[in-house]
Amino acid sequence: MRTYPRNSPQAAARIVALALISDGHVSSSEERALESLDIAGELGLAPAQFAQIVQTMCEDQSVAHTPAVGQLDAALITTLLGEIDDPALRRRVIRLCLAVTIADNYLADGEIALLAAVFRAWGPQPIQAAGRHIPVPAVSAVSAVSDAPRAHARPAATT
Repeated sequence: MRTYPRNSPQAAARIVALALISDGHVSSSEERALESLDIAGELGLAPAQFAQIVQTMCEDQSVAHTPAVGQLDAALITTLLGEIDDPALRRRVIRLCLAVTIADNYLADGEIALLAAVFRAWGPQPIQAAGRHIPVPAVSAVSAVSDAPRAHARPAATT
């Protein structure tokens, strides 16, 4: 896996890219979220740079022969999350990861696993959204959700 400087826009973008591809594909609603939230701009990147980081992440996973897109081992995720230690940047990355993962109104197992790993590594971080302070659930609550059985089918994709 390629390395980026600690707390760099690229390191932060890689975490958001992981969230984007953690369900195995990028839906049109996720693409719209990328554009409407100006995720690249939020992270201090040009739009083409964010797209390149997503592409690089997919290439790195292919070279590493991971079982599927978005599936990384826990040690590697911990290493990647360790590249971000600035609290403000962590909050921004969490907010963007949440926005991307819920854009299609469904949390896939890979998305839940990644979000749980983020909360385990970084602890609960308050999130500022629309002028409101939103507390993030404790890690135990996120873990309980990730361990819960899925009783419903994924809704049909709307493109």
